[in-house]
Amino acid sequence: MNTMEMKGNWTDLKGQIKEKWGELTDDDLTRIDGKRDQLVGAVQKRYGVAQSAAEREIDSWLSSR
Repeated sequence: MNTMEMKGNWTDLKGQIKEKWGELTDDDLTRIDGKRDQLVGAVQKRYGVAQSAAEREIDSWLSSR
C-alpha cells in the first residue's frame, strides 16, 4: 500500500491502526489524517522508538495489507 492508497483508505485503516498501535489516541489519528510521516512520528512519540524502527514497523504492516 502506498501513501496515496493510505490517504484514500484512511477511514477504514484507523480502526486497524488502533488495534496495532493501541496507544495512539483518536486525536493522533485525526492529526495523522493518512499521512505516513505523521504516523511514523506518532508511533515514535507514543512508543519511544527510533524513527527508523517506526518506519520499518509501519512499512511491514502496510505491506501486509
